[in-house]
Amino acid sequence: MSDLTENDNKAWPTKHNWRYISREMPAKREVAERICDFDEIYGFYDEATARAQASRCIDCPDPPCAQTCPLGNRIPVWLALVADGRFLEAAEVSRSTSNMPEICGRVCPQERLCEGACILNARSEPVAIGAIEKFLNEYAFAHGAVDAAVAAPNGFKVAVVGSGPGGIACADELAKLGYAVTVFEAQSRAGGLLVNGIPSFKLEKSIVERRLDLLRRRGVVFRCGVKVGREIFLSALREQFDAVYLAIGAQKPKELHIPGAELRGIFHALPFLIQKNVEATPAEPLIDVRGKNVAVLGGGDTAMDCLRTAIRSGAREAICIYRRDLENMPGSRREYNNAVEEGARFMFLTNPIALSGNDRSSVAAARCMRMELGEPDAKGRRKPREITGSEFDVPVDVVLVAFGFDPVPIFAAGNSDNIEVNEWGGVVVDPNQMTSMPGVFAGGDLVRGPDLVVRAVRDSRKAAAGIHAYLSAQKPRQ
Repeated sequence: MSDLTENDNKAWPTKHNWRYISREMPAKREVAERICDFDEIYGFYDEATARAQASRCIDCPDPPCAQTCPLGNRIPVWLALVADGRFLEAAEVSRSTSNMPEICGRVCPQERLCEGACILNARSEPVAIGAIEKFLNEYAFAHGAVDAAVAAPNGFKVAVVGSGPGGIACADELAKLGYAVTVFEAQSRAGGLLVNGIPSFKLEKSIVERRLDLLRRRGVVFRCGVKVGREIFLSALREQFDAVYLAIGAQKPKELHIPGAELRGIFHALPFLIQKNVEATPAEPLIDVRGKNVAVLGGGDTAMDCLRTAIRSGAREAICIYRRDLENMPGSRREYNNAVEEGARFMFLTNPIALSGNDRSSVAAARCMRMELGEPDAKGRRKPREITGSEFDVPVDVVLVAFGFDPVPIFAAGNSDNIEVNEWGGVVVDPNQMTSMPGVFAGGDLVRGPDLVVRAVRDSRKAAAGIHAYLSAQKPRQ
């Protein structure tokens, strides 16, 4: 049965609609308006447009979009339902493989995953999968169709450490199975990097809070401001709970190792983003960029977030200095285009080799060198190499280092259980996401290093299944 009225229930043709209906994205706010606030920049499809865009799918027999989605989302199934106007059924299918489809629709780099694999790329433009996913799940929320039923308790208790996407997904899966779940979060507010790191212009905080509220209604308890490994040790959690899931993420920033890195005015990306995007008293000195020349070092999504946040925070200029070219830049092309629209400037094939300061020991200039690309490295990206004699200076007042992150050394001195880690600090897990310590599971960036939200969700769903299998062979504690 359709969710549309009878007058709107137009029967869309199939298979060849892509020939007649062009890809159309939701309206985007004008640049002059959006750089003045941190609100989301994209709007929503109306029902007719959502149906038309979904009808462009040709329903491949072996859909590459689903195959490249880390969650294996049943994309053609819910696209067909949207095209037929059956939005609530489509949202239910979407939720069957994802714990936060309304969030993934906003933050996933679809051009590198489902949309990038869409077979229509060979003849036309891909189906707008991400925008449709966002529409249908917001439709479900607006119509009160997102279930928050409480499962019957099964007698087991599980601790989840970290309330980012991985922690949310694991807690959600376990709560549906009747586990009593307690989530421990070091920050004062739940949500992890979804709240503290991703700017609101990409993901408004109310969207994350709505998802967290669903978990609370299912019985999940959040204990914020608790640092596991410092205020409570892993050994204590193992005594109090039947199983533990580690979803800490990778938040240890990669350092800047060039002369002048100790000057004032040089900051890591994450503290800057947290200060500008969360309404809270910053624990560190305010990073003020108003009226200043800001240089962002790095070319990933965090760098794009820093550029766009600096512009909204009043920077005179926001420049990205990146040692490779655009083709080899890891950041989302959508976010790159948005940054360019909003006034960010990019210096490709440029590498900072030193920073110089003024008489107040504050950074004043970045000494840079032109680069060229050589042979591909182990990951297939061409290695940058210096062009001799190409040095030049770039005036800067603030430098934001966005080189990426490494896994946090787990629990510092609190790793009394000596959980096995690999050579770069990632936690080693078995096929069920269990660590070398029985009953302790891990996933997401803590295991694989900095990666996508959707892969953290996948690991966490897998870990929840592993926890369920592990505890199903045991009896609940008395």
